Amino acid sequence: MTRPHAGDAGAAHVIKVTADEARILLQEGFALQQQGALDQAAACYRRVLELAPSQFDALHLSGVIAAQRKNFTDAVALIGRAIAVDPNHAGAHYNMAHVLEDLRRTDAALASYDRVLVLKPDYATAHNNRGGVLFRLRRYTEAAASYERAIALEPAYADAHYNRAMALMELGRLADAVTAFDAALAIAPDYHFLPGLRLYAKMRICDWRHYDAETRALVDDVNKGRPVTPPWPLLAISDAPDVQQRAAALWTAAKFPADATLGALPLRKAKDKIRLAYVSMDFRQHPVSALIAEVIEKHDRARFEIFAFSFGPDTGDPLRKRMEKAFDHFIDVQQQADHDIAAQIRAQEIDIAIDLAGYTTDSRPGIFALRAAPIQVNYLGYPATMAAPYMDYIVADQTVIPASQRNAYTEKVAALPCFQANDSQRPVATKTFTRAELGLPATGFVFCCFNNTFKLNPDVFASWMRILTQVPDSVLLLFAENSQAAANLRAAADAANVAPARLVFAERIPMAEHLARYRIADLFLDTWPFNAGTTASDALWSGLPVLTRQGKSFVGRMAASLLGAVGLAELVTSSAADYEAMAVALARDTARLAGLKDHLEKNRDTVLLFDSTRTTRHLEAAYTNMITRLDAGLLPEHIDAVPAQ
Repeated sequence: MTRPHAGDAGAAHVIKVTADEARILLQEGFALQQQGALDQAAACYRRVLELAPSQFDALHLSGVIAAQRKNFTDAVALIGRAIAVDPNHAGAHYNMAHVLEDLRRTDAALASYDRVLVLKPDYATAHNNRGGVLFRLRRYTEAAASYERAIALEPAYADAHYNRAMALMELGRLADAVTAFDAALAIAPDYHFLPGLRLYAKMRICDWRHYDAETRALVDDVNKGRPVTPPWPLLAISDAPDVQQRAAALWTAAKFPADATLGALPLRKAKDKIRLAYVSMDFRQHPVSALIAEVIEKHDRARFEIFAFSFGPDTGDPLRKRMEKAFDHFIDVQQQADHDIAAQIRAQEIDIAIDLAGYTTDSRPGIFALRAAPIQVNYLGYPATMAAPYMDYIVADQTVIPASQRNAYTEKVAALPCFQANDSQRPVATKTFTRAELGLPATGFVFCCFNNTFKLNPDVFASWMRILTQVPDSVLLLFAENSQAAANLRAAADAANVAPARLVFAERIPMAEHLARYRIADLFLDTWPFNAGTTASDALWSGLPVLTRQGKSFVGRMAASLLGAVGLAELVTSSAADYEAMAVALARDTARLAGLKDHLEKNRDTVLLFDSTRTTRHLEAAYTNMITRLDAGLLPEHIDAVPAQ
């Protein structure tokens, strides 16, 4: 999206003022603004407005300077005054739209872009930016149409092709998204971060054509310091923590560099309680809230005061309502700019701000780039380093980040006994599914994997096909987010000489029923290099053993951590051969498999993974350690948390 700048002001729109000095000052101010000398330019415009308070360009350009300084409230006022002088100036409405976007006033921004396009229908950039507002409003079909109008006006508009691809991904039109990404690359071969997103779209439909070459090229480019992918697609491609760190560092530097706009933080004031702020867009029916709800409820209110800063939609679902009640203070900031949210976190004298989103969809790392709190923590939502100098700690454990790998994480590691929070109140439906209801054959062993399809890859799938070949009459129950993924997987099975009908695809159903559905399966087969996280704990909570292959990165070791926390470390393998051998052995040894299920059923309420009280105490011990170091004037350091006694 193109940002506002002085050149959009219409420098030729100079109205005769009451003195020659005003005209000279206006021209001088515009030249200074173009050079980036904003203070001097603003002084020129102020003098013009003293001579002619309704001078359009002085008002408009002063507003642009205010926006450049992130003083958005003043920018709205000044540009609004300019529009009152000349309501038909497209450039002023365009810049007003930008400022309103920065203020998260998306409906008003959309109205401003609509006004721009009434005045200037062939303004391709305005069509593109209008699409961006619609995208933020989750009106993806309309967003795609706006991008398409921009492309019709300017066929070589790479940004519009890229943005259209992003909208198509949200609409589930993933093959079309790949084509749109290809169009952007044809125009701009070095378009930043696009190749990784293009590959991610292909992975979501299990289109593995040229997979090895494309993934190898992506990793090579990251290692050469080229900005070719956002960090999250790489988690499912490379198991090397240092490669993931390089990709995240490139993304952080380009998109979310440290921002000193708010100035230095004041010294922390001593308080009776440590103030924690959990910051997220996912306080709703979402895996993050499903995991952390009970931890929030069980925080020790004698020692901690708990805030939520919510910038996601108010869905009104039961989990949203539960989260609102769980916090001492639930603050809805979805309509506020990053700058204002960070300022509010500071005003509340928050001691530790916890980012539950990291670099996931709709996250807002810009809040943390402004240094909202003296201690800032990456936890739960993004299981990898953010490689951001303003993130002080990442919550993990000794399994997901062993000591030997800590240098590949920019944050210091706060190591709990188990990294993952869980909710011991999650209901599992009493419904007993029949095999026929799920499209399963009447007999035969049922392997399953409900991981998202982008975590699947040719190596994982080849292992699965070899397992099915060695276990006659077995089937594999999968989740496919789209019909194209299902078709591609069936074709891949056929190419491996496995009957496509042995792949059965499950549909989305309510969570309690989904958990009950696990009971019909015999063994969960994990993916690599991106393991199951929430999905693995769902399976274990439902009584289904999980077989994993452990890698090197955080995401490649998650399931190993969870299995250790339920006493089933024997299901952790370290190679494809061992993984396949274990899967086949368990399928043939019904007594051993029954013993694993019995262990889960008998110990579910006592194992560490599902003991939210212990998890909360471990987390609080880590937070206390962070504050103790801060108060002693010490820099963040790795923490091996010990629960308070």
